[in-house]
Amino acid sequence: MTSATSGGPAADHPRATEFDRLEAVCIARGSAAMCDELAASLASHGRWHALFDLRLMQARLAAGLPASGSPEGLDEAARDRLDAASLAACREVGWPLLEAGQVAAAWMYLRAAARPEEVAARLAPLAARAVAALAAGEDGRGDEEAARLVQEILGVALWEGADPALGIGVVLQTQGTCNAITAYEQAVSRLPAVRQEPAARRLVAHLHAEVVRSLAADLADRGSDTAAALAGPRPLVALLAAAGGLADDPSIHVDVSHLQSVLRIARVCGDPATLEQAWELATYGCRLPEEVTYPGEPPFANVAEASRLFFGAQIGRDATEAVAFFRRTAATADPDLAGGLPHDTLVLLLTRLGRPAEALHAAIDRPRDAGQPSTLQAAGLLPTLVDLAQASGAWEILLAACRRHGDEVTFAAALAARAAAGFRTTTAGLGGSL
Repeated sequence: MTSATSGGPAADHPRATEFDRLEAVCIARGSAAMCDELAASLASHGRWHALFDLRLMQARLAAGLPASGSPEGLDEAARDRLDAASLAACREVGWPLLEAGQVAAAWMYLRAAARPEEVAARLAPLAARAVAALAAGEDGRGDEEAARLVQEILGVALWEGADPALGIGVVLQTQGTCNAITAYEQAVSRLPAVRQEPAARRLVAHLHAEVVRSLAADLADRGSDTAAALAGPRPLVALLAAAGGLADDPSIHVDVSHLQSVLRIARVCGDPATLEQAWELATYGCRLPEEVTYPGEPPFANVAEASRLFFGAQIGRDATEAVAFFRRTAATADPDLAGGLPHDTLVLLLTRLGRPAEALHAAIDRPRDAGQPSTLQAAGLLPTLVDLAQASGAWEILLAACRRHGDEVTFAAALAARAAAGFRTTTAGLGGSL
């Protein structure tokens, strides 16, 4: 094969003049100017991967290293400059790749160089366009390029965790409720609660709207006027009330497994709008025949009824009944079977109700041999014992419990936090000694 430098056929390559120009610039103005010229050319032609390699080479040259090879022998300051240049190069090529719809390639660079929320903000309009193009495809086949883009967006937003809520939204739009619940369980449920919550809100809102539509259509077919119920603030409960509750009616307007899964997922949510929707879904679930429902784990053995109490208490409904129910379940559940979830649910509910002293009491009473952390613990939903003592001022109760259980680490943390709080102590509101 004739080489490009021999003057043979390779010299007629379309970019041969570019090579000549680079050589001329290097001779006349130096390698730094040559690299700048090449960088501008690569960017103008969208050759982003090559631009990244060039930027790394420039950073090496600026650090006094050879153009290739191992960066050994650099001092810490020079290594920091090299790392900073690498991250800048990742951003320089990653963002244009993302804008061009090359999401997977862009994420390869942006994973280390950009905040997830920055990526999420730019993924959202791409996702909207891709979903719309997929839906508008001829003969229902969709657009192949849009399908590729949707899959890459799901890979980054959902499975890489850049924006779980966006990912769940895309699955809901393109694959339906069942696949969205499965995706949540597989990809989102392992994340901290603060990152789960936006995705959970989307699932709750979607299923709530789905049940409202289905129930309203059913009642309209029966000749009922649903306009007033749909215009109100709690349409699902209003529709049930307008139909007399449907307690003895065999009709079902939602996949029951979807309903119970979403009620479980909704426990991470604390915003009033989602709590209202979850309470409505649970209220709907309470009318379903027992034979079509599935048992949950204590304290949610009866998923719908326990969920109605759990969510309702947080929006000002039947809080006394709810606390009594979850307190009773925590006291009677077999920890070998139920683990720590009954106590953890009580702690979470009392915390959300603004009753930290009682929550501390329940947390201290939690069985210490309850096995694996509950889903609430694993998601980071529960306050620490020190947080609860701080909120309630019940330092002595926590310190005494630490002594009983031989927990020196929590004891030390409580002492330090109490000292920082100025030794304010009280046992008020505990409803009895431990």
